[in-house]
Amino acid sequence: MKISLMVNGLQVEAHYSDDEIEKVHRPLLQQIAQRHALSSHPRTVVFLSAPPGTGKSTLTTFWEYLARQDPHLPTIQTLPMDGFHHYNAWLDANKLRPFKGAPETFDVEKLAQNLRDIREGATDWPQYDRQKHDPVEAAISVTADITIVEGNWLLLDDEKWRTLEDFCDFSLFITAPAAALRQRLIQRKVAGGLSQDEAQAFYLRTDGPNVERVLRHSRPADLTLHMTAEGEYTFARME
Repeated sequence: MKISLMVNGLQVEAHYSDDEIEKVHRPLLQQIAQRHALSSHPRTVVFLSAPPGTGKSTLTTFWEYLARQDPHLPTIQTLPMDGFHHYNAWLDANKLRPFKGAPETFDVEKLAQNLRDIREGATDWPQYDRQKHDPVEAAISVTADITIVEGNWLLLDDEKWRTLEDFCDFSLFITAPAAALRQRLIQRKVAGGLSQDEAQAFYLRTDGPNVERVLRHSRPADLTLHMTAEGEYTFARME
């Protein structure tokens, strides 16, 4: 299937084979729907954690599309974690702005409170403004029965980040070959206007360490997907 999706305000052409849809994506959504049916909470919260370059935002937007096409599935809504970056003023005061995107640059306590609230039916969620480069509070109206919160650090094996698991009903993780992620992330920066040398330098300084940290220091998820070097998804492991 070739489909045009609106991802983070940009039109993206996504490709998923019929075989992959029927063997991976539909069964995954059906399993999440079953979890929701058994949940005691008004809303089911799913974590999708993965390193940069694994196509999290496009993938979850595609899942939203699939759910809308299937009358047997409840509604699904993606909630990005980027809205929980600390504000630039805080990052500057703590000399962390050059490391923006690392786990230390997120307000985990605020994220935990928002997760608690939406799980019980609240409807507001912040969003990161890529022009102001700061969060905007209550920018997203949460309306779906199932929310998929996606980000790099949701399963980080760290004392502060582990507190989030109290608000997660089902967790997903995506693995991928590090070399393929490097290529994809450098290509992304070149497409964004950097030279090849600048893109490689950015990878070595920022994206590369984040990829390694996510892959090496994330806790096991309930279900793991594997993204191949060609960008296809398969089931890797299920608890």
